[in-house]
Amino acid sequence: MRGQLVSSKREALRHRPLIVKDLPPESLAMMQDMLLAMDPPRHLSYRRNVSPEFTPKVMARLEPRIREICTTILDASADRTLDFVHDVCAKLPSQVVGELMGIPVEDWPRIHRWSEMNSGGQDSEIASAYAADAAMSATVEMAMYAIELAGRRRAEPAEDLTTLVLSMEVDGEPMTDIQFGSFFVQLVTAGNDTTRTMLSSGLHALLEHPDELARLRADRDYIPNAVEEILRFANPLHYFRRTATADAVIRGQEIAAGDKLAMMYTSANRDETVFVDADRFDVTRHPNPHLSFGIAEHFCLGVHLARLEARIFFEELLDRFPTIELIGAPRRMRSNLNNALKALPVRLTS
Repeated sequence: MRGQLVSSKREALRHRPLIVKDLPPESLAMMQDMLLAMDPPRHLSYRRNVSPEFTPKVMARLEPRIREICTTILDASADRTLDFVHDVCAKLPSQVVGELMGIPVEDWPRIHRWSEMNSGGQDSEIASAYAADAAMSATVEMAMYAIELAGRRRAEPAEDLTTLVLSMEVDGEPMTDIQFGSFFVQLVTAGNDTTRTMLSSGLHALLEHPDELARLRADRDYIPNAVEEILRFANPLHYFRRTATADAVIRGQEIAAGDKLAMMYTSANRDETVFVDADRFDVTRHPNPHLSFGIAEHFCLGVHLARLEARIFFEELLDRFPTIELIGAPRRMRSNLNNALKALPVRLTS
């Protein structure tokens, strides 16, 4: 009987989402096939297959193409009044992720729309804007698209991440199209939304701290430091929820197996016992042990790509535009998960 109770408890612990809101069964089942929600040893086996494609050396090969994409986007934005979130920042990750996964160019707008629906569902303005298109949830629609893409790639393999992932094994068996659908939703949504947020929140932070922007313009060597400070100061995600698998005590707080824990990155990144003058935005801050990419085995798979995109983007942005003006009030996305802007009206003057 005791063994049955332990087994049942472990099974219950396994069926937990990553967000505060409990999910319906079909959404929870899909989340459990996402890398972010897997537990060891399945997580390690799954990640080991794909992580070689995201090493610093492999990502560095993308620099010329990412710089070309940035150049095209920013040149088209010169001497215009625009919404920096969608007219500029959203375009970079859409193209980079689209090319990595081998998504046809004509489908990029759909992928971006589904990604925004996935991340912006708590915001009534975003939800209502897409309501007419949403015959079913954006997550399901994106997964169905991925299953169709998987079918095409199995018939005609290509040199892209989709073909590579489809060749992987999961639990000792070939990856199914349904499993690929879950992987695709996580990778594409995260690759689009968090990068868009990092870039737009980064410019917002620099505009709110003109002395730091001037320091960055005077010495571009600080750009990698500035990227880390943006990630600390304006982390794209507020939290992830996890479930304790064993009893523990952390700083006097008792935690029981099965307890739900919200890891508040927004709070951790301002921990005054770790960061000097934690509420100050400082592009020269070093070291900067922020937790915006997570920690341990769930450390962000796309960390090197995100840092590369941000460094190149801000290099090209500052090179092109000696004047960047905020011309209206920024508007934030209503969300307890995503720490994102949904509008940032600016004028970029070359």
